[in-house]
Amino acid sequence: MAERHANVRLVNRAGATYFARQVRRARALAERGVMGAMSTTAMPTLEMLWESDDPTEVLRRRFGLADGRAIDEWLAEVGLHWGVGVTACRRIVMSDHNALAWLTTSAGALLAKWSVAHERFDRLSELADLARWLGECGAPVSVPVPTAAGSTSVCADGALVTLQHVVDGDHLDVANSDQVRSAGAVLGRLHDDLARYPRSERLRQPSPATTGTLTDRVSGWLDADRSNVPATLRTSLSERLVDAPTESVQLQLIHGDYRAANILCADGRDGRVAAILDLEEARFDHPVAELARSAVMLGTLFRDWGPVSPQVRADFLAGYQSHRALGESELRWWDILVGWYLLGMIPPDPAQDATGWRAAAEEHLHDVAP
Repeated sequence: MAERHANVRLVNRAGATYFARQVRRARALAERGVMGAMSTTAMPTLEMLWESDDPTEVLRRRFGLADGRAIDEWLAEVGLHWGVGVTACRRIVMSDHNALAWLTTSAGALLAKWSVAHERFDRLSELADLARWLGECGAPVSVPVPTAAGSTSVCADGALVTLQHVVDGDHLDVANSDQVRSAGAVLGRLHDDLARYPRSERLRQPSPATTGTLTDRVSGWLDADRSNVPATLRTSLSERLVDAPTESVQLQLIHGDYRAANILCADGRDGRVAAILDLEEARFDHPVAELARSAVMLGTLFRDWGPVSPQVRADFLAGYQSHRALGESELRWWDILVGWYLLGMIPPDPAQDATGWRAAAEEHLHDVAP
């Protein structure tokens, strides 16, 4: 812990880091029209996870890595913290100020994950520690490989870096009911584990979930300008909200983004979840709220998001309750929250609703009407 915070302070005090030097060098090369002239190593495959920006430019401008040689040199330096030799970087995927790199190393295939958002370093370090703790509990998470000094992350030339083992598996397929039920059961177990995490308060941040009731959140959303949501659907949800439980429901640390994009399933017919990915959205909320949100968004990957069927949501709920049964209040909130999250996914422009979020919301609110 002390090493981690010392590293963070060192980065924040640093004058000219390796990254800053690479950015200046890359810009100078670009201005002279010789971009990549110094490269002696082929560039890995570069991709953007969400954005449409040119990945080569993003790598250069945000991360300060101008060419294949710069990538290799920096990753070789990073590997020293783990005592591994990095022999190749095959692929880099970027999103915002975060990056993932698939590496060939002396310790086998590894995944390097790093961020250059300095203001988030403390939180990201805490999340790496959480992932290690969950792994020790037996949860199927992607556990950070400890450094030679035993920490879960390290600051290297302006970036906070973790290494993880590459997990074999494919993203959850919502057409596979076994996978859907397994994902529900794993979320139930994850909620049990997160409820007893001894350092959960370090991850608590002010939010509507921590400062108001579920009724306040849903009614506040309905009271705002929702011109893209048909008045009949808003009225239907308001009517259900009248009958919402008044007693409080459990508030605890949750995953925050549990859906197909962050769930890998192993090959085979048992639908086993191989790994839960990306704890970066972990926060305090009600488990039933995450359950409902996840059921609504379960099939979403990276682009062209669409709703799942009522049967998929039912299978997911059944899987969850096979491990963690919902209380009476939570069960009453389930239908309300599913409707709320479905309405929240209706895009501003009806022409953009090619995947049918409005139709899914109409079907659900009709089915659960008194």
